[in-house]
Amino acid sequence: MKRHIPGHILPATLALLTLLAVTGMADEPPPLRTEFAFEARVKVDSPLVIGQSSHGLRRVVPILGGSISGPALAGKVLAGGADWQYVRPDGAWELQAHYTIQTDDGVLIMVENRGVRYGKPGVLERLAKGEKVDPGDIYCRTVATFEAPRDSRYEWLNRTLIITAVERTPDSAIVRFYKVN
Repeated sequence: MKRHIPGHILPATLALLTLLAVTGMADEPPPLRTEFAFEARVKVDSPLVIGQSSHGLRRVVPILGGSISGPALAGKVLAGGADWQYVRPDGAWELQAHYTIQTDDGVLIMVENRGVRYGKPGVLERLAKGEKVDPGDIYCRTVATFEAPRDSRYEWLNRTLIITAVERTPDSAIVRFYKVN
């Protein structure tokens, strides 16, 4: 049995296939885009070294406070949070920071950053001793999740994927937050 395809379907199909080929959508997915949202300059205290645990060397880095600036958010990091870290047997550091920020207009937002930091052993040892190191020698990325009040102008943080690039100095962390579009 021969099927009849209506004449108007063929031009539409050809147009769609041409569009997919021209835009590259037929071969590869569109690239992810990021947009800089804000930067946090977080002051930290000396690490508390718990010692070797079942996960590796466990450390806790108290957060002393800090500032936030950028096109999407401005305010401060409140003292009282911490970064719970452990150094895995493969040399990578797993990071899990919990802290609270307060926007310039008084809104409190809870933040959690989870990620990984990695560098050559000598570089990480110098960093752990509080020495300044070249930021390009360390890979440090996290995924940030937020708990902002639902009735605030910052509610968008609750439903937006945000990644960070972190630069560490002896007494602070510079965390740059990027929205994934």
